[in-house]
Amino acid sequence: MDAARAGKSDVTPLYLDTNLTGQAATDLANELYVVLDSRLPVRLSQLSDRPEGTPDNPLQPDLDVVGTISTKRGPFELVLERVSRPGSRPVWLFSRQTLALIPEAYSEVDLVKIDRYLPGFLTKFRIAGIRLFEWLGLLLVLPFFYGLFASLNWLFRPVAARWHRRFGDPREKPADHIPGLLRLVVLAIAIRWILASIDLPLIERQFWTTAAALMLIVAAGWLLLLVNAYGEGYIRRRFGVGSELASLLRVVRRFADMLVITASILVILRYFGFDPSAALAGLGIGGIAVALAAQKTLENIIAGLSLIFDKAVRVGDTLKFGNTVGTVDYIGLRSTRIRTLDRTILTVPNGQIASVGIETLSDRDKFWFHHFVGLRYETTAAQLRKVVDGVQKLLAAQKQVDASSVRVRFIRLGAFSLDLEISAYVFTRDGDGFLDVQQELLLRIMEAIDAAGTMIAIPSQTLHIADGRLPDSPATDPRTQPEPLRTTN
Repeated sequence: MDAARAGKSDVTPLYLDTNLTGQAATDLANELYVVLDSRLPVRLSQLSDRPEGTPDNPLQPDLDVVGTISTKRGPFELVLERVSRPGSRPVWLFSRQTLALIPEAYSEVDLVKIDRYLPGFLTKFRIAGIRLFEWLGLLLVLPFFYGLFASLNWLFRPVAARWHRRFGDPREKPADHIPGLLRLVVLAIAIRWILASIDLPLIERQFWTTAAALMLIVAAGWLLLLVNAYGEGYIRRRFGVGSELASLLRVVRRFADMLVITASILVILRYFGFDPSAALAGLGIGGIAVALAAQKTLENIIAGLSLIFDKAVRVGDTLKFGNTVGTVDYIGLRSTRIRTLDRTILTVPNGQIASVGIETLSDRDKFWFHHFVGLRYETTAAQLRKVVDGVQKLLAAQKQVDASSVRVRFIRLGAFSLDLEISAYVFTRDGDGFLDVQQELLLRIMEAIDAAGTMIAIPSQTLHIADGRLPDSPATDPRTQPEPLRTTN
């Protein structure tokens, strides 16, 4: 084909396995070139560069099929045959069986050229072997028709409204224009139909076929990106996710979008004949290196995912871990922000939260009312029983106190007081509400102690000074008593 384009009429017959010579062989070679240039498949995937040919058919190693030509009678195969001639190495030539069908296929080729209808500079000037008018068609005509589809939006609106009523978000408006990916698909189909209807040179058919393929690949990637966006919105509406899951969904969607874009690029490279296996292997090795370098970051991200899915920590929870108490303000994939009691923001890596014990104060269904009360040693047993019974009845009568949990016990004879332990659970989930209830209960306990005729003890000691006699002992002769022990504090 290169020889025919260059006008080397003395060279083109050398590729044919024919007995024709002279002008007849040259005419047959020209007809073969016209058939190949107009009907040869754009994707020459069966063409081999190896001297021995394609080893697909071991029974006929000297024959190689490189493509299929479509005619009115049906397709026929382009067969190359390895021919051995005296004094030269074996060469691949177009077989006689194929050459016998070329004249009929040549008669079906439309030889009408568009060059006669266009100015000369549009057909003679070429860029990368493609005539200028075809570049103008790609850069000007296709965008024009792409925008022209906007005039058909009135046909699309009823379909979009019906789809939106069934699957869309009621809070959003339905689409009122034809999606760009649908326009690309229509243009690609139109290009393929035109190529099947007219005979263009091979290089120009490759040009337009490549443009149509790129449109379809872009449209497919575009569609998958829209599917990712729709999936994110559907999950938000279906499950009503919180802010922490919303951030996770956004990250998952971005990751899915990156996969779609990467896959589209790999498909394009594969279409142009590049093998992406080496690039993928390099990305795998690079991914391992990045993973090792970002080990702590990945640890925090995985811990953040576990916190979000397990719902161990939620926005608004009051936490206590270590000596820190605060309210969760935001949960991200790498860290969690906590508003402390001092109204400062504490940022904690998720890995640290997942590895330490966390006490969720806001998840308490009851608050523990637990106090120790010491009464003076002057309190009698009757007064002590009255205090215990009064406090017991007081707590049991409160609606906000769990009556089954009320415990009032005289537990020990302390160093300075008679100690009571008071324990009960208060029905409240609010810490401020519990403080109000606790205050009222403590005031009533003080009233109950006063009503029993005793008082709350304070730390005190009674010092007894001896006069040389044991207290309450009978009088004896001082001369027979030992010298009193004198101590100094």
